[in-house]
Amino acid sequence: MTDRIPLAAVIGHPIAHSLSPRVHGHWLRRYGVPGYYIPMDVAPDRLADVLRTMPSMGFVGANVTIPHKETVLRLADSVTDRAALIGAANTVTFRSDGSFQADNTDGAGFMENLRQSAPDWSPRIGPAAVFGAGGAARAIIVALLDAGVPEIRLTNRTRARAEALRQEFGAKVVVQDWVGAANIVDDAVTVVNTTSLGMTGKSAFRVPMDGLMRGAVVSDLVYSPLQTDFLRTAQAAGCTTVDGLGMLLHQAVPGFERWFGQRPDVDEDLRQAVLS
Repeated sequence: MTDRIPLAAVIGHPIAHSLSPRVHGHWLRRYGVPGYYIPMDVAPDRLADVLRTMPSMGFVGANVTIPHKETVLRLADSVTDRAALIGAANTVTFRSDGSFQADNTDGAGFMENLRQSAPDWSPRIGPAAVFGAGGAARAIIVALLDAGVPEIRLTNRTRARAEALRQEFGAKVVVQDWVGAANIVDDAVTVVNTTSLGMTGKSAFRVPMDGLMRGAVVSDLVYSPLQTDFLRTAQAAGCTTVDGLGMLLHQAVPGFERWFGQRPDVDEDLRQAVLS
């Protein structure tokens, strides 16, 4: 009885809305893994102290969400190349000596979601259109470039943030003013909304989408509501739509495997468990 039960958490401020405890809780029960996954509301000024204390309490890892994704990079003892390139982390793994590594699985989760939901998607055959230039957009841009997308048309309500990403990620990123945001979807084979527009409690997504190409793959990172107006418009235009819940589920896979020693499946049972 000397073995410690492994603990993991999701850290944010606020955190009560997070669906991650449902995801990991479902997997722990499905695979009969001894362990617990809990939400932790941690204010920014307490983050460093909490992260240093967690290993001694039995925590093997944690997911990190808003507003801590960038701060955790500065606190980590080591950072994966992927997290350093993106400039944010969402997954930390504690070592036996109390140190921890920061990683970012958002881009991988996004790609796995597209592959599962749109298996015929061919990123190399045409440009991608990305709305938003926040932390999520950084992960998506890196993932799309790695997948071989020839051009990424980027637009953001604050142009300076989009320009900063163009400077960082190179000439394949082309910036469009928000007032002309509708133009970026013309002949785009991949269209992604990384903003909070359309989310429950947020402003509506009002950019005209008349230029959507039939057959394009259109993804919204918003998952509340699951079927956004952005996706409804794309569906009506004959596009393949991919909701944001799948990215949340797939980005959780690497962390669970590292912490609990079992690679979990993302399937309909999991989606229903999270949505119930």
